[in-house]
Formats: sequence, C-alpha cells, structure tokens
Amino acid sequence: MDRHETDRQTGTLYLCATPIGNLGDITERVLQTLAEVDLIAAEDTRNTLRLLNHFGIRKPLVSYHEHNKYEKAEELKERLRRGENIALVTDAGTPVISDPGEVLAAQCLEEGLPVTSLPGACALITALTLSGLPARRFCFEGFLPAGRKERKRILEQLADEERTMVLYEAPHHLRETLAQLCETLGADRRITLCRELTKRYEEAMPTTLGGAVAIYEEREPRGEYVLVIAGADPESRQAQKQAGWEEMSVADHVALYEAQGMDRKAAMKQAAADRGVSRRDIYKALLM
Repeated sequence: MDRHETDRQTGTLYLCATPIGNLGDITERVLQTLAEVDLIAAEDTRNTLRLLNHFGIRKPLVSYHEHNKYEKAEELKERLRRGENIALVTDAGTPVISDPGEVLAAQCLEEGLPVTSLPGACALITALTLSGLPARRFCFEGFLPAGRKERKRILEQLADEERTMVLYEAPHHLRETLAQLCETLGADRRITLCRELTKRYEEAMPTTLGGAVAIYEEREPRGEYVLVIAGADPESRQAQKQAGWEEMSVADHVALYEAQGMDRKAAMKQAAADRGVSRRDIYKALLM
C-alpha cells in the first residue's frame, strides 16, 4: 500500500474504485489496499462484504452513505487523526463521482488530512467510450435533480451545451427523463443508452431522443442507465432560437427582458441581437 509522507502521525484516506459489474475489473492495488487498511467505509456494507468475501479479505466495515455522510465524516476524520488508514468504497465504481464520498474527501483535504485516489472502474467513462459520440470535450451531470423546478432549470441549460453530456438514470425514472430530454433538446438529438455495463448483457444502444422515447414505450427499462447525449450544434441551435423569437412580437420580446430587470435600452439591444436585426429596426417596430 502506498503511504503518504507526512509530518504528523495521521492516517490516509484511500478512495478505492470497485467494479461496476465485472469483478475482474478490480485492480491489484485496490485489493492490496483493502487488505492492509485498518477500516473500510462503504456505501452499503452488505454489497461490500460480498466483494470482500469473493477476494478473501477480512476487514472491519462501517457504513457511510447519503443519510449519514456529515455525521460519519466527523467520526472517520477523528480515526484518521489517530493514525488509522481508511479505504472508502461506493457500491460500484469510483467514490466521490455522484457519490456521498465527495463530502468526506473534500473535508479531509480542507483539514490537511492525506487523501489519495486509486483509479479503476467508472461508469461514466465506460459509457462515454462506448457511445460513439465525441469524447474530446464532455460534461457530467450525474442524476438530474428530483425537484421539477430545479430539473427544468438544468435541462434548459443543457439545451445549449455543446459538449457531449453524460447522465445517470434509474430504470423507474427513465421514461420520464427521456420524454423531458426529448422535449427540451429535440427529438433529433443523438443519444446512446448504456446499461448493464461490463456485465453479461451489456448494451450500448445509439439512437435519437425521439427514437429512445418510442423504444421505451414498448420496452420495460431494466438495470441502471448511463445516458450519453450529443452536444448542441451551435448553428442549428441559433436557427431554432431565432425562429422562436420571430414567433413572438417585438413588443413582447422587449417586455420579456424588461421583466428580467433590464432597462428599455438594454432590452431593445438584446432583442435586436436575438433577432439578428439592428436596434433601429426594433425601435421602428415598437412605434408601429
């Protein structure tokens, strides 16, 4: 196990990536670390115990999950201060990525407690490489917010996102999410739906958002999904926006920005930019 040099006799927090399906994807370094640490903090101790039993590892386990992440973080940091080495694992994949381990890792780093990450399986990277979509620039959104207002706000932001987007989704929410994505991003937007990654029935299905909605009207969603969605084409997106503005009267367009707090002059300037016309044209239209 790699041990960090430190002036204080503190332990190290090891962020250990575990398989997302195929147990053969665990690394030798992670196995060695799990066997040598003093304690393993796990999102679900039952799942982690099965993993440890498979590899013949016997170590104390404590639960660290979404509902106790702040309280348990204090306890784990105290144990690190006493010199204990702790491995943090999630149910599957890399800790911290869309995972409550983000809290513990951040707090340890802020307080100067040693943290290191042991790379390995990660569903978002696996899905991105399988998607057939551009991977040079991408963004990760994890799970969309549950609240309707916040979800709508995020989706509206994603409509203009030019990078490839990666989202996680549970099967019982998949149909609703696909419908909302289709409505916001457009039925022609490309998507690859990935499920059962690294497992026997692994699937990566390239289609469009409209096609995905149609497929899952007939097909029952099963397994955890990673959605890889093509970014917006800036030219076609601008054309869609301009067409939308043209359906609105100039007066309503200017009033929209005034309602957002702009003064009359700034609102006219922005409306002119949206429509691809001069501010004089906007002024003339308002006088009519």
